[in-house]
Amino acid sequence: MIEQPVLETPLLRLRPLELSDMLAIQKAASAREIADTMISLPHPYPAGEAKRYIARQQAEREAGRSTTFTIEQKAEGWFCGVVEVRDIDREHSQGELSFWLAVEAWGRGYMSEAAQAVVRYAFEDLGLNRLYAYHMLRNPASGRVLEKNGFKQEGLLRQRVRKWGQFEDVAQWAILRQEWQNALKSESV
Repeated sequence: MIEQPVLETPLLRLRPLELSDMLAIQKAASAREIADTMISLPHPYPAGEAKRYIARQQAEREAGRSTTFTIEQKAEGWFCGVVEVRDIDREHSQGELSFWLAVEAWGRGYMSEAAQAVVRYAFEDLGLNRLYAYHMLRNPASGRVLEKNGFKQEGLLRQRVRKWGQFEDVAQWAILRQEWQNALKSESV
């Protein structure tokens, strides 16, 4: 298991998920707007679910199957959301990028900035070859975050999930380490 670092970006601090994040997660995840565009987040968010979530994520981290970061706004230290690389598959050198932001953090560019740092971490520190991500088609903001970070849409999973009693289409995206490295080279020229 690789030691999980704290990642710093111009506006954010991404640190390992801790039990002290429980109240902030419980409050933010309870917003209907968050659950509305998340594939597997329940609403109402059950009492005690944040504590269970943190315990699951810590166990997954210890098993080497997931790495979860709490996103904090650096200047004032407030909780913005969560970003993780989960379902890490060492045999095929891949993992899923998953993320969400508290409503008050929307529209500030935080997730694009956080994702950029975590993509770097996944390729450089975790040694992955491929990162993939999903989002409900009616949540184009998540697609923009992925596109800004070099992901390419690979497909559309028609009526993949049921949310609020309606079947929803889900977009699948991915980025390969070589694509990421090539983009870095292009930026430095």
